[in-house]
Amino acid sequence: MTFPLPHSLFQLMRTFFTGITVAVMTILLAPTAALSHVFGNEDLARRVGQWCMRTWARSISRAAGVRIVVHGAENILPVRGAVYASNHVSWFDIFTIASVLPRYTFVAKAELRRIPIFGWGAEACGVVFLERENRSSAFDAYRTVAKKVSEGLNAVVCPEGTRGDSYALRPYKKGPFVLAIAAGAPVVPVVVYGTREIMPRGTWRVKSGVVNVHFLAPIETTGYDYAHRHELMRKAWQQSADTLQITYGVPQGNRAVVGTAAEAAV
Repeated sequence: MTFPLPHSLFQLMRTFFTGITVAVMTILLAPTAALSHVFGNEDLARRVGQWCMRTWARSISRAAGVRIVVHGAENILPVRGAVYASNHVSWFDIFTIASVLPRYTFVAKAELRRIPIFGWGAEACGVVFLERENRSSAFDAYRTVAKKVSEGLNAVVCPEGTRGDSYALRPYKKGPFVLAIAAGAPVVPVVVYGTREIMPRGTWRVKSGVVNVHFLAPIETTGYDYAHRHELMRKAWQQSADTLQITYGVPQGNRAVVGTAAEAAV
């Protein structure tokens, strides 16, 4: 006779297993990426870095019992680089996008660089870290990413800036859209839904489940310059807001698209 495990105990075991997977995969893959960056040529370092990021993300997603469902795969551009602008409510937003998107880098907050092993491994993989409090440094980082995107790499950004407590979109920051204009690359809005149920902000508890990733219609930036940044931002915000409201019933109300001047800076 078998006895089912209590739900809370099963969730605790899932959390522990996911944490072990994060630690083991980071310890294995970060040095691999770093060594290829130091001793390999640029092409080898890029290919190894991409493999390490995707393997890391997929391993964590599988350990957590996450099943990823992709919608709008036809909007993933096969050759051109693009800026993929995603909503952000959980660390699993990053893991799921990294599991399915080809040829990518991330723009991440600088605090993550200081995490032992992970930080230098991510940097070796091409992740660009952003000092949000230093506008000059932040825009230098965006210029670095713009060059990579113009060469065909995809950049994943979270224009809300930080994780939210609900799926309702918060105001966007302008930096990612200035990046897209500088690179002459389209913006592909991305909606991730289901990750808040996997691991919401403010907790380390992990719960298995289904995550839906929507790649929405690309927004071209041809003919856009810096003066059009807010127009581009509004279009991307509205596509994501409409998808959340129509598909999942997430009300947006009269939320602002753009924050205050200070909030929208980077």
